[in-house]
Amino acid sequence: MTGPRRGGGGLRGRLLALSSLLLLASGEVIFEERFEDGWESRWVESDWKRSEGKAGRFKHTAGRYSGDPDDKGIQTTMDARHFAISAKIPQFSNKNRTLVVQYSIKFEQDIECGGGYIKLMSGYVNQKKFSGDTPYSLMFGPDICGTQTKKLHLILSYQGQNYPIKKDLECETDKLTHVYTFILRPDASYSLLVDNRERETGSMYTDWDILPPRKIKDVHAKRPKDWDDREYIEDPNEVKPEGYDSIPKQIPDPKDKKPDTWDDDDDGIWKPRMISNPAYKGPWKRKRIKNPNYKGKWKTPWIDNPEFEDDPDLYVLKPLKYVGIEVWQVKAGSVFDNILICDDPEYARKVVEETVVANREAEKEAFEEAEKERKAREDREAQKGKDDGGRRRRRRRPRDWDDYHVSQNAYFYFNERNAACTIYYELLNWIMTSNLCSMLIFMFRMNCEFLKKLHSSKHNLKPPLTWCHSFHQ
Repeated sequence: MTGPRRGGGGLRGRLLALSSLLLLASGEVIFEERFEDGWESRWVESDWKRSEGKAGRFKHTAGRYSGDPDDKGIQTTMDARHFAISAKIPQFSNKNRTLVVQYSIKFEQDIECGGGYIKLMSGYVNQKKFSGDTPYSLMFGPDICGTQTKKLHLILSYQGQNYPIKKDLECETDKLTHVYTFILRPDASYSLLVDNRERETGSMYTDWDILPPRKIKDVHAKRPKDWDDREYIEDPNEVKPEGYDSIPKQIPDPKDKKPDTWDDDDDGIWKPRMISNPAYKGPWKRKRIKNPNYKGKWKTPWIDNPEFEDDPDLYVLKPLKYVGIEVWQVKAGSVFDNILICDDPEYARKVVEETVVANREAEKEAFEEAEKERKAREDREAQKGKDDGGRRRRRRRPRDWDDYHVSQNAYFYFNERNAACTIYYELLNWIMTSNLCSMLIFMFRMNCEFLKKLHSSKHNLKPPLTWCHSFHQ
């Protein structure tokens, strides 16, 4: 089930193949996929979410830009979709062996929110139903959502339960290809590398909450009464010099001379100015020396944890049978490639150097060129939209201009007339007994009749005539 290794054509390809054979003399490649021709025979796309119209598809491509156009991977397509694809691998147990899991990913899209990790599964998996609920033994890779989440997942399964690493690991967020490598050793130590550079190292005993800790602090311990945590003390053998306390802070300035024009009778008795005494050292203090009885800062001692039970097979995963990609992405466009499962970290390092690292500069140049083309295309589309909008506005302007002025004039007129209606109606409350009552009612009705006629005109305008209608009734 091991996929073909791509080394390129000519001399470079032969050298890569030769170096791979030399390295494999001391290690084993369990699975290696570089997505060359025939990759579809090894991979199965799941039907998960397809009936709901939420399943995305993978496309065989090098992407919009690449350091090597022939170096293709599989890219997520269709936004806001679930993606699930898997391949069966030769069954592999990492008992007494080093496990190396490695792959590359390139986020060509502004991912916004979505995963870019891979999974290793044990036991039987119905690949057509592979989903987010399918149990896995290891999950590894980046997960990005907004500006806050830039996480690098590292989740291990132990006795049927998943345990994420306790450390906060950050993934790369640019749009270039990056290689993620996880190495798990028989002593339960691990290393995590990004582009062949060690990002993190540690132990399963301390960096996962799988087993209780070996050591715990003794909560019953108390600092001994004779514990001396003073690093420095005063020198008990030092004696204060005789007459030290009588040294004045200030003394007359010996350089200050009495002016020749000074007259004691007129100016008073002359006194030289005072200056700081260089012999004065302040209040006497003993010198400080190293404390011979210093024991350091007291700390709560660690003791063996009575609840800890060691598992020498802590690092051993259930026999691995499948590798899969199962992610959800708001925006699609991630290219997965160079998937490797082996037991030789040196071979994995060599693969990174001879594939992704070797093409790094060419990929950067291709990316910059693609970005220039994208920005130029967006500028052209923006200008076209601006020009089309301007032409539409110019065609509509005469009609809009007339309607605007008609509506504005009518609005002013109706509001003015409506105000008159309101004033007339309020006046009736206190002048109904007046002799002018009949005349005012006549004037009010005339105004209302005028408004009704204007209301039914060709402009079909609707003034507020509530008061007028109610009065007529």
